[in-house]
Amino acid sequence: MVVTLCTGNAARSVMAGAMLASAPVVIVTAGTHVVEGQPMSRRTREALAEVEVVADGHRSHQLTSADVASADLIIALAGEHVAYIRRTHPDAARVTATLKRLVRDLPAGPESLSVRVDRLGLADVEIEPWEDVDDPAGGDQQVYVDCARELVDLSAALVDRLG
Repeated sequence: MVVTLCTGNAARSVMAGAMLASAPVVIVTAGTHVVEGQPMSRRTREALAEVEVVADGHRSHQLTSADVASADLIIALAGEHVAYIRRTHPDAARVTATLKRLVRDLPAGPESLSVRVDRLGLADVEIEPWEDVDDPAGGDQQVYVDCARELVDLSAALVDRLG
């Protein structure tokens, strides 16, 4: 299982999860500070439509210990989410990285995803500012669309390597 993780599970992790849905793994989306069970925002839905991606039926989900324990990989949308995992679930630091770092560093198979993730030494990687996907929350519709476009490119670069 692969978890996409942002703060509210209302925009970035929802978009990334929908865009990675074609990967040969189960994708779960979650947030670090969530009001459980909320639909995605109208702006998120419209931004997804702009890039021709659908995520029907989404309800916000707070990351749980069970999610963490089941995850082969946790894809954080910003460095703060990696820091959250390191702080609250230190055993999962070895399977947690930002989307941008994974696009840059995760090799393609033939080894299993777990083996390839393990080789990255993620628990000891310094989190850097370039790794963040900016949070569109509070922005206008164009900010959400720009975020969705960035995530389309990043997700396309990673999707085949998740199997």
